[in-house]
Amino acid sequence: MAEMDEPEKKRGRVVELAEKMMVDGLCESSCEWDGRWNHIKKFLERSGPFTHPDFEPSTECLQFLLETCQILVIGAGGLGCELLKDLALSGFRNIDVVDMDTIDVSNLNRQFLFRSKDVGRPKADVAADFINSRIPGCRVVPHFKKIQDLDETFYRQFHIIVCGLDSILARRWMNGMLLSLLVYEDGEVDQTSIIPLVDGGTEGFKGNARVILPGLTACIDCTLELYPPQINFPMCTIATMPRLPEHCIEYVRILQWPKEIPFGDGVALDGDDPEHIQWVFQKSLERAAEFNITGVTYRLTQGVVKRIIPAVASTNAVIAAACTTEVFKLATSAYVPLSNYMVFNDVDGLYTYTFEAERKENCSACSQIPQDLHFSPSSKLQEVLDHLTESASLQMKSPALTATVEGKNKTLYLQSVASIEKRTRPNLSKTLRELGLADGQELVVADVTTPQTTLFRLCFTS
Repeated sequence: MAEMDEPEKKRGRVVELAEKMMVDGLCESSCEWDGRWNHIKKFLERSGPFTHPDFEPSTECLQFLLETCQILVIGAGGLGCELLKDLALSGFRNIDVVDMDTIDVSNLNRQFLFRSKDVGRPKADVAADFINSRIPGCRVVPHFKKIQDLDETFYRQFHIIVCGLDSILARRWMNGMLLSLLVYEDGEVDQTSIIPLVDGGTEGFKGNARVILPGLTACIDCTLELYPPQINFPMCTIATMPRLPEHCIEYVRILQWPKEIPFGDGVALDGDDPEHIQWVFQKSLERAAEFNITGVTYRLTQGVVKRIIPAVASTNAVIAAACTTEVFKLATSAYVPLSNYMVFNDVDGLYTYTFEAERKENCSACSQIPQDLHFSPSSKLQEVLDHLTESASLQMKSPALTATVEGKNKTLYLQSVASIEKRTRPNLSKTLRELGLADGQELVVADVTTPQTTLFRLCFTS
């Protein structure tokens, strides 16, 4: 046993020395040492077979990375932790990170910037503190809030935005925000107003990385069909003959919560609120016991409510590395960026594939023309609403519809405000003609998937 203690003592002394160096000022932003950025200089201060044809090697690119380039990372989870580490070690020093979540014990197996003592703290705060303390000169600024809580002025300050999200809705909102920042002159986008979006996504042993130039290349909404549909269970199964623990949880989420209103009128189920999840968990256990179903756990409850996607650390590492490489290319112009979608799969062996997702001419998000909605004058407003939510190319969540009828702005249906929803609900059973809508009528639709409204044109069919 004595022989085994000596290596432990040596390791302890190494750790103490490292900590002392940190305390003595190694982490100050002014701290540099000879050769620190040699690995980056090899790419920026000499040409090579893969450099961009127009690239001219210089020392200015590195200075831009170290001193000027502003990067925003959305998400500080499994992918976000890897992104922050990779970006900081690649010379990016001015980084902001946005995340609305707090650290859970289940995160610790793959979100390596966090420790047991951090459970319950905001992910953005802890991730920023960790990177700032370990990588000298790096200045990561955390924002513990939703992306929707930040305005145009905030997003406009960044050169590149990187997404490490597990939410399609959040991706679409971010996509919409960057599209709203574009400036058009004579129908052409002013390229100085473009903020590139590098998006990474993982699910188990599969992942993807993509580069989006808003207004020029395919946006998130152009390729909605590529995203896997949300798993939904038949309502009849949930309500009358549940067979799985997920059925019991969905029953409580969909039917019991709005019926019992456990936390007061108007309080929506929040997957990040432990009290809400605990309530759903207990009710799901009761439901499961009634039908002799086993397997309902707190973690499963949280997964079903939040639609949590399974994560594998190695996949996160690969996709984060790919995204960071693309950020480096865009920031330096030293290499041709990805055009524009890379798929990664290591379920059986290792497989990658790159293709160019094409921009849709009638994309509801990035095209400059209203998208046509083809309906009969006798179609009910409910049918229009169903199309907006169920169409693979739209996939809206809770659309609010307004139109100008007889010179007045008229709210046809609004779901998010209870009093207005109740007042406009009868419109859902009325025909488009009864609502005073005409052929060629413009419908303005607002939805949580985008910060800007979407314009549609109603085209009557015979």
